[in-house]
Amino acid sequence: MTILVTRPEPSASALVARLRQTGKHAWSLPLIDYTPGRGLGSLAQQLLSLHNGDLLFAVSHQAIRFAAPAIVQSNTAWPAGLDYYAIGRRTALDLHQASLQRVNYPEGRATSETLLNLPSLRELSGRRALILRGNGGRDLLADTLQQRGAQVELCECYQRIACQYRGAEEAVRWRRQGITTLVVTSGEMLQLLYSLFPAIDRREWLLHCRLVVVSERLATLASELGWHSVTVADGADNDALLRALH
Repeated sequence: MTILVTRPEPSASALVARLRQTGKHAWSLPLIDYTPGRGLGSLAQQLLSLHNGDLLFAVSHQAIRFAAPAIVQSNTAWPAGLDYYAIGRRTALDLHQASLQRVNYPEGRATSETLLNLPSLRELSGRRALILRGNGGRDLLADTLQQRGAQVELCECYQRIACQYRGAEEAVRWRRQGITTLVVTSGEMLQLLYSLFPAIDRREWLLHCRLVVVSERLATLASELGWHSVTVADGADNDALLRALH
């Protein structure tokens, strides 16, 4: 098994290092990078406008990575009277460490769907919800919260930027390395990976690789793009990916 990890840094290099420690051949090819979002300047005011019983959501640890310093810089405290939620254990831990508040998160897969299954989110009439997120992305969380009665606001805490590569050169490089397994952790990265390489390399090599993804939604997208061997990890963190790769 020769593995190519496409998730962003520093997670990509960390996973590659752990794989190599177990004797596996692994390399990284990050497909996206992160920069500060356009909403950070208004985040402090958005927080101050929330009241006891309102809700705050973090969709990823990247949201906290950029939001927490912005809040410190604005000399604003995370409100104590809110209900805090995060998608996944890692994001919940980051949010707790930043806010010192109790953070709710779903057990199992770190997805919007599992978060929305929490009983405390079934009825939200009259409550406001602030979602810390990146540019673009899925609207399922915001749309569902609105359908359940919440008044939803968004804060773009980070932007995803596609890394630039020469597809034909990368195809030669990774085919020579004998890559047979690909690790992809988002739909955006899956589309970027598929589009990066020339059609002949997709047909002859890329679509024949085993693909490790982090949700059934991604597995379905991968099948639609033409992959036949798809494994769904039991989470999106490096520990879960290691289990899937072993």
